[in-house]
Amino acid sequence: MMFPQFGATAESLSKASTAMFRIGTDAHLYDDPEDVSIGPLLDSKFDSEKCEALKRLLALIAQGFDVSNFFPQVVKNVASQSLEVKKLVYLYLLHYAEKRPNEALLSINCFQKDLGDTNPLVRAWALRAMAGIRLHVIAPLVLLAVQKCARDPSVYVRKCAANALPKLHDLRMEEHASAIEEIVGLLLNDHSPGVVGAAASAFTSVCPNNFSLIGKNYKRLCEILPDVEEWGQIILIGILLRYVIARHGLVKESVMFSLNNNKDVGNLEEDESYITSIEDASYAIDMTVSELANMIFQCYIEGPDEYLSRSSSTNRVPPKLDVSQYISCSNDVVRILLQCTSPLLWSNNSAVVLAAAGVHWIMASKEHIKRIVKPLLFVLRSSSASRYVVLCNIQVFAKAMPSLFAPHYEDFFIFSSDSYQIKALKLDILSSIATDSSISLICKEFQDYIRDPDRRFSADTVAAIGVCAQRLPNMAASCLEGLLTLVRQELFCGEVRSLDGEESVLIQSIISIKSIIKLEPSSYEKVIIRLVRSLDKIKVPTARAIIIWMLGKYCSLGEIIPRMLSTVLKYLAQYFTSEALETKLQILNTTAKVLLCIKGEDILTVRKIWNYVIELAECDLNYDIRDRSRFLKKILSSNWESQHGAGENSESQKSDQSYILAECLFGGDTKAVRVPSEPIDYRFYLPGSLSQLVFHAAPGYEPLPKPCSQPYTDLDQYDGAAKSDSDEEENTGTSGSLNEESASDYSSEQSITASGGVSGSDESVSGNKGEDNADPLIQISDSGNVCENQNGGAPSGTTGFQDLMSTKSLESWLDEPTRSSKGSEIEQSRVCRSSARITIGNIGSRVKPKCYTLLDPANGNGLKVHYSFLSDTSSISSHLVCLEVLFENCSLEPMLDIVLIDEDYSKSSDSKDQISSPAQNTLKFHVDKPALVSMEEIPSLEPGQTENRMLLVRFHHHLLPLKLSLFCNDKKFPVKLKPDIGYFVKPLPISIEDFREKESHLPGMFEYVRSCTFTDHILELNKGSNSLTEDKFLVICEKLALKMLSNANLSLVSVDMPVATNLDDASGLCLRFSCEILSNSMPCLITVTVEGKCCDPLIVSVKVNCEETVFGLNFLNRVINFLVEPSVPHL
Repeated sequence: MMFPQFGATAESLSKASTAMFRIGTDAHLYDDPEDVSIGPLLDSKFDSEKCEALKRLLALIAQGFDVSNFFPQVVKNVASQSLEVKKLVYLYLLHYAEKRPNEALLSINCFQKDLGDTNPLVRAWALRAMAGIRLHVIAPLVLLAVQKCARDPSVYVRKCAANALPKLHDLRMEEHASAIEEIVGLLLNDHSPGVVGAAASAFTSVCPNNFSLIGKNYKRLCEILPDVEEWGQIILIGILLRYVIARHGLVKESVMFSLNNNKDVGNLEEDESYITSIEDASYAIDMTVSELANMIFQCYIEGPDEYLSRSSSTNRVPPKLDVSQYISCSNDVVRILLQCTSPLLWSNNSAVVLAAAGVHWIMASKEHIKRIVKPLLFVLRSSSASRYVVLCNIQVFAKAMPSLFAPHYEDFFIFSSDSYQIKALKLDILSSIATDSSISLICKEFQDYIRDPDRRFSADTVAAIGVCAQRLPNMAASCLEGLLTLVRQELFCGEVRSLDGEESVLIQSIISIKSIIKLEPSSYEKVIIRLVRSLDKIKVPTARAIIIWMLGKYCSLGEIIPRMLSTVLKYLAQYFTSEALETKLQILNTTAKVLLCIKGEDILTVRKIWNYVIELAECDLNYDIRDRSRFLKKILSSNWESQHGAGENSESQKSDQSYILAECLFGGDTKAVRVPSEPIDYRFYLPGSLSQLVFHAAPGYEPLPKPCSQPYTDLDQYDGAAKSDSDEEENTGTSGSLNEESASDYSSEQSITASGGVSGSDESVSGNKGEDNADPLIQISDSGNVCENQNGGAPSGTTGFQDLMSTKSLESWLDEPTRSSKGSEIEQSRVCRSSARITIGNIGSRVKPKCYTLLDPANGNGLKVHYSFLSDTSSISSHLVCLEVLFENCSLEPMLDIVLIDEDYSKSSDSKDQISSPAQNTLKFHVDKPALVSMEEIPSLEPGQTENRMLLVRFHHHLLPLKLSLFCNDKKFPVKLKPDIGYFVKPLPISIEDFREKESHLPGMFEYVRSCTFTDHILELNKGSNSLTEDKFLVICEKLALKMLSNANLSLVSVDMPVATNLDDASGLCLRFSCEILSNSMPCLITVTVEGKCCDPLIVSVKVNCEETVFGLNFLNRVINFLVEPSVPHL
């Protein structure tokens, strides 16, 4: 070689090309997976080195290494100003946040700060990281972040908010369910297709049956459907289909309507007559197809399990659908759905095509249902990966409506490259759609398939020929002749070679012949004789058993078969001992059948054969053969006794019960039978679902809703819903802020606490006029003073400049006006009006705390334990919560030594001396601060007796239950004491001036607002006792105050009502409560404002001002939950 330096081999060229492609990429990060320099790089002050370390960590994660030991070093870089570093840190946190939530919780402040970043990517990364921390403690914070991000101007951030909703729902946050559903409705109303697709996925996970959210946006969701991403289209199509069926029902012109109201099918089931002509057999086949289609659609609505359980019971009649549960195909709702899904039939995604085809299959008219055929066939030809899935769905369509794919039978011809599963599906479809015009070409294809080297596939082809012969009686004779020829060929091949595959072909051929004979047995007597004569050559046990069964079934058919019975039975008895199990069983059954129907001179011969076979069977090694022989001998013994000596007495013979039973079991019947339908255990699921492929309900599968199960209402108008919803949201938010600000302006002269230290007034809320009090029930304050107080109490603009800037940075990305811009609007919209101060006297005595169950009698051997939280505060420690526990003996025997203890504290105190110094610091919380102050033991409790005990409990957290042990009669009962955050506070009696002052110091991030519906007052107002209009306000105030004070340890500060001209309008009613957190003595202020008519459900807005963010959010959620709950009347 002239230039050896340029010589190269294939291996060196490959390495050189690989090296060239790696230039400029990060592929080198995978070369050294265990690089020890990652730690120092993470602590570097240069962003480039941090990026290098983080990339190496992500490369290690991609290769399956556990790099969670770098978690603390990575978390501290979350505050980096570099966008690239921040992105890599968030990718790392997303991977390990769920595995190490406690350490990820340390960076929660950085996440909240990044939620206000100007870059939408950073906001989205922060939200994704927060949602990835699966801890109930920060769930309210995550919910608040999702609520903010759902209104973000960036589409990507709103989409991330939608993806975070299922993660919140998985935490089982029942108290936040309504808030999560509100966010889903807001995102479904979004104008971005990407957000709508993610919101549809969240809808199926969070509230799949809340169709009111869909009804408000139905038309716009249909219009935006073609623009949604492909996988979002699949989910949204299913949601829209379920909505239409649940609200409007099925379509009159659809296939489902015609099949569910097919009277011929019902008449066919009641008709017990048999079909004897070819025309009747063809009619029966058509009815069988209709029954199958009816079963398919019943499985769609009821679910396969429910349908099969009903079919197996005595009540097999399907539930009839009322005519009112159907609508016309020309209905706007259906028309819009079909129009918007029609373009998706030609989507590049085969799953979208199947979803759109499923909508047309269920909702389209019979004239327009043909439009799904060509798209499905196109996907079948173009997409090899989804061919099996498409064929599974076409198989169901073809079974229910064979004429749909009948003209396109050539598309289902089999290729040699097809897998066995594809071949089996195509064979089934071909046998279902074959017609008189296409059967000849299909049979020619079947002839080639029979010669396939895969004998299992050849056996399936033989079965398909039998199905075609049953569906098309005109072709039964030619199919039968071909099957007999195939049997002869298989017998010849079996003599030359012995293969398992050949046995399956032979068995399936005989099974197909048997199914054809059942259509018209009288026409195929010679076929049965030919098969019986071939018993000497057929050695396959299953095939021999089928032929012997046919001999017994048709033993009285024609003239030749009865004459050859004795000869055939002698042959079978001679080789009985060498036969297989299934053949022996059929020989016993056939001999019994022949014995019942034999007549003439052969009776004695058959009886001798019977006795000989029974003796052989009784000595057989298999217990099934022995049991069958004893059963047959017993059931036929009385028949012989009745025939012995009294052969002409037929009446006495028929009266014998054993003879009647034998006739029912083995009596031969040579009449034609109707073609059987699909097996009863066959399951049909919705088109395009995973369950349709695996033939069982996959996780998450739901059948279609019952038609008109959620009737259509005026609230579900889909025209212009998007605009009205957004307007209502803005109006609600504006009015809520106005009410909150105006409600804090009224002056007060006295405060009312829950402990009973109220004013000197004895006036009750019933409004009795005959009593005179020193203090008036209602005090009128001048509106001018109110405005002066508001203006005078406002802080200067210079002192709060930093707070104002932080508020702007937080609200700018929400596209919301700041407080400074809102001020002018508030001033303009403020109406000068007088306000009334309502004093509710003696309210402390009417407060009844809620009672909880600690142990029920079923689990406590008759001991029932209830507990309720008390408003008293402990003098021992501010961290202790007071409870009253009620013990009741519901049994008939006395109970001894009842005590409630904390075993964890007892164990830790016992082992206190054995713990080393570091361990003592670790367990200091349990040793020094017990969870339960020792309870006074109850020595005995007689049947029916009750005892009260006061408990002082120190909960580890205001959301986590406390595990205790209850001992009774030397038995231990583990119990859980669930905390109530409403009693982790104590009343804080303050004046209205102090309330407003403290409220002014807790704005912005320390203020949390939620709304709910309050209905407790409606029942009281409907009694009719309060005829005067002003009494309505008193009832509402009383109900709200009692609800708050009965569920939380609060102090009622003031009840203010603006005086308006409309005396039936409760809007502007404001109640203020104050309390103090037990653990740190921080104030917590609650403001409740009311909107709405007095006699209607009221919209109650609750605002909590608290410096403790997590506590304030959880406390707000607790208040909303018990306000929504209906009050239980005390008996």
